[in-house]
Amino acid sequence: MKIGVLAIQGDFAEHIVMLRHLGVETAEVRLPAHLDGLDGLIIPGGESTTIGKLSVDFGLLEPLRAFGKTHAMWGTCAGAIFLSKDARRNQPLLGIMDITVERNAFGRQVDSFEADLAIPELGEGNPYHAIFIRAPIIESVQADASVMVSLPDGRIVAARQGKLLATSFHPELTRDARFHEYFLTLAR
Repeated sequence: MKIGVLAIQGDFAEHIVMLRHLGVETAEVRLPAHLDGLDGLIIPGGESTTIGKLSVDFGLLEPLRAFGKTHAMWGTCAGAIFLSKDARRNQPLLGIMDITVERNAFGRQVDSFEADLAIPELGEGNPYHAIFIRAPIIESVQADASVMVSLPDGRIVAARQGKLLATSFHPELTRDARFHEYFLTLAR
């Protein structure tokens, strides 16, 4: 199995470290040709507007859309925004996941936080320790998308649609590999 990480902006290196820890072959994706031979792609956290603009500049927008129709794709934080059909502002989006996202929903950098979440897809027992940094929320899911996990107040922070996955938080910043392992099941 070979998983790519979009490496044009954001915390792509942390995802690569986590995948390599799991024994997965990785590739940094910066150009359309870098998608060849991949089983899945992670779009990291960073700045969603910058990721969108650079994807346009590097001719990646349409190849990424096509890749996401047949392959597993996971967006974390800004990557979740980039996957969404609606971010409530004019910016380049892949528009392939039936979710509406609100950017920076919890406030500024100083408002970042951590929370323990029960996520059935990751197994019963140990909660998942999630790190939220200038995080978006998934305002709503439509069509074929479904909620994976919400905060106790009901705000959606993870969703899935077929082989597409979106998380508001940063699993690559933890030592818990369960979310990456879950993504690998989608890519198989």
